[in-house]
Amino acid sequence: MYAVLVTGGKQYRVMKGETLRVEKLDAEAGQDITFDNILMLGDGEGVKLGDALKGASVTATVKSQGRADKVRIIKFRRRKHHKKQMGHRQYYTEIEITGIAGGDNK
Repeated sequence: MYAVLVTGGKQYRVMKGETLRVEKLDAEAGQDITFDNILMLGDGEGVKLGDALKGASVTATVKSQGRADKVRIIKFRRRKHHKKQMGHRQYYTEIEITGIAGGDNK
């Protein structure tokens, strides 16, 4: 069984046992969290969308908090003595999916 959930403005297709990095969440390592914004549930027989997902949720355990590798930004204009360098490291939360609960069976 798989689900498509929304967190941090992005959509993720997840299955039980998967580990993934999402935008930073306010949770400690080892804490359980629940995602209620589910767009789709699927299994071997078909998919559920829309009103059939009322009450559907995905549970996960927070494994760690961290920062991604640095992304370097360079702005350069030739022959103008202009060069600007910046860097950015995005915060993330690493989670492991522990369960997927289906919605209403209609």
